[in-house]
Amino acid sequence: MIKRKKKNTQNPFYDPTLDKRHASAKRFKKFTLTSLIFSIAFLAFFLIDIIGKGTPAFKVTYIEVNVAYNQKSVEDSRFAVDRKYRKIVSRSWLRDLPMQVKQNPKLLNTTQTLWVLADDQVDQYLKGHHYKLKRKDKALVDTLNAEGKIETRFNSIFFLHGDSKIPENAGLFSAMIGSILTLCITMLVAFPLGVMTAIYLEEFAEDNRFTRFIEVNINNLAAIPSILFGLLGLAIFINLFGMPRSSPLVGGLTLALMTLPIIIVSSRAALRAVPDSIRQAGYGLGLTKIQVTKDHVLPLAFPGVLTGSIIGLAQAMGETAPLIIIGMIAFIPDAPTSVMDAATVMPAQLFTWAGMPERMYIEKTAAGIMVLLSILISLNAVAIYLRKKFEVKW
Repeated sequence: MIKRKKKNTQNPFYDPTLDKRHASAKRFKKFTLTSLIFSIAFLAFFLIDIIGKGTPAFKVTYIEVNVAYNQKSVEDSRFAVDRKYRKIVSRSWLRDLPMQVKQNPKLLNTTQTLWVLADDQVDQYLKGHHYKLKRKDKALVDTLNAEGKIETRFNSIFFLHGDSKIPENAGLFSAMIGSILTLCITMLVAFPLGVMTAIYLEEFAEDNRFTRFIEVNINNLAAIPSILFGLLGLAIFINLFGMPRSSPLVGGLTLALMTLPIIIVSSRAALRAVPDSIRQAGYGLGLTKIQVTKDHVLPLAFPGVLTGSIIGLAQAMGETAPLIIIGMIAFIPDAPTSVMDAATVMPAQLFTWAGMPERMYIEKTAAGIMVLLSILISLNAVAIYLRKKFEVKW
């Protein structure tokens, strides 16, 4: 027979529900541990899948062929290579041939042996992915590979070219420039406005119905769907003020509206963390409220303010929905040169690639996600470093 543990009925302080509470605590601990393990496993699976799919995109295939620079090939670049190579050589490389002759006229009426960018189907075949090569083209690729006339190189095109309808020529450069310009506008608008609003609400505003109404609305704005900010940006900046559609200026202002509540809330928390004794010491020395705030409270709270702002910037960088509404998902092959030019951003570019039918865009999408994640992790690492470096412990 199983012996049951005797209850201590002689102890006047004994609580009969104690065993149940301990068992409930153990179950809760197991549940939280299981949730943590599940979350880590999901994250690991996600990262392994993305890295596995994206790593091949950092390599691209080149083929060594004879290229004829003559009047006929300048007028129709297909005639620059032998007929049997036309299906395995990239159309984008051949289209650049007239530009090459224009930049270097000495190439005209010559034949050069060059390493030429391969078609995306050749690249996918050599990487062991799904391909649509015909049998004769596949045999030609195998022959050239055996002769050492095919090699894979680092895919600099991915980082130096803009978007393209030809998969092997598509890159992230224009989207990265668009993201930089958009985020610069976002921070130039959101950071000073957000910090000044937080200082006013925390240090100067009186506690009345009006300020409480503002605080409630700021907290609500931090929780609403981001696509609503896109609709707001479309209505105000494009329809009302007539700003250019798809421009980094409109995108930056729209993301600034979305980032403002985050910066305000985090800045207020940082200001609130400064002990009142700092303020009282300043008043005791005869300083005004503005002097105390400007010279003592704000410098001490600045690490927290900066951390919240960087995290808000990282969140804005990963947003797609509000930018789709204002048209920043258009096909943009060239990098913008100003904030008024049409542009796209990295999340919108990846969204576009994910819907393309060519298989090569799958690995380019995964590689773009890796680049975007690297930037976001770097921004969060900078925020943590700044917080640790300048943090003052009381």
